Amino acid sequence: MIYLDNGATTFPKPQSVVNSCARKNIASFFGCSDPSRVVFTINCTTALNTVIKGLVSPGDHILISEYEHNAVLRPVEKLKEKGISYSVAAVYEGDNDKTLNSFRENIKPNTKLMICTAASNVFGIRLPFERLCALCHQYGIMTCVDAAQGAGLIPFNLSNSSIDFLCIAGHKGLYGPMGTGAMIVNCDKLPDSLVEGGTGSNSYDYKQPTAIPDRYESGTPNFPGIIGLSSGVSFARSLDPEKIYNKEIKLIQYLYERLSVNERIILYTNYPDKDYCVPVLSFNIKDYDSEYVTEILNDKYSVAVRAGLHCAPLAHKAKGTLESGTVRVVPSVFTTKDDINRLVFALNNI
Repeated sequence: MIYLDNGATTFPKPQSVVNSCARKNIASFFGCSDPSRVVFTINCTTALNTVIKGLVSPGDHILISEYEHNAVLRPVEKLKEKGISYSVAAVYEGDNDKTLNSFRENIKPNTKLMICTAASNVFGIRLPFERLCALCHQYGIMTCVDAAQGAGLIPFNLSNSSIDFLCIAGHKGLYGPMGTGAMIVNCDKLPDSLVEGGTGSNSYDYKQPTAIPDRYESGTPNFPGIIGLSSGVSFARSLDPEKIYNKEIKLIQYLYERLSVNERIILYTNYPDKDYCVPVLSFNIKDYDSEYVTEILNDKYSVAVRAGLHCAPLAHKAKGTLESGTVRVVPSVFTTKDDINRLVFALNNI
């Protein structure tokens, strides 16, 4: 098409304009006043790696929780080769004060960075991340929150927060496409860049730009994905994340109630309390492998759930499910009570 109606509105829009609008939309959603501090990444894992590997040096210590995803565990384990140590703090379900003390007890004089998940991707347990970040700031420790399982459900307001870095996945609670994520910088201390290359700015300079977001966005951005992510954020905003959260947690509470009366079902967490968990539930059937249960649910009943370790071995170690894994159920805003009833019917038949 030859477009000659630019007196009405110019078309196409420059990619820089599209990019800017998406950045502003995401910054606003998370209470970040400066859109340039939203750095687009290919996923939450890349965002986390940028923070972890870009902030610490040999001799430093990192503090993480026992519910961290491999996106955190594997990078900190790798850094041991460079003389960087880490400790794992216990999390106490339903007792934020005890969790806070657990982290405090694991702080060392050389602790440089604390990373915690907003909520476990396996058991749904929420961590008191704002309190943990405030605690760490008292000791001069940088903070990073993995919001892969919380963004779009748990409210974040970085304008009034001790979170230094917020890492998000685009394809979960934000309803964006796979292959999208972001690192939101909420402090003046900037990590080293994970990748260097063309940024479309200062091309005459052999060195990587120091200003954000260019410092971290080398190569051609995933513009279709970024637009999709921004649309997903707008979708979540239009429905109101709190209303989405309330709907999903009620479905998980209903599922928990239905499963708890079946003596063959093993539940690993307390009754889902809105203040202490997100809508995620893990369980097993006695004497059945979690992978087998998932296969039957999918093949015979057309119910898609996930089984195994969910890329979070620390969480399974904490709950004693490292050998068995778990069957995991996570609803969305599109899930209905009838969907949950179909799952329960299938499980009872199994």
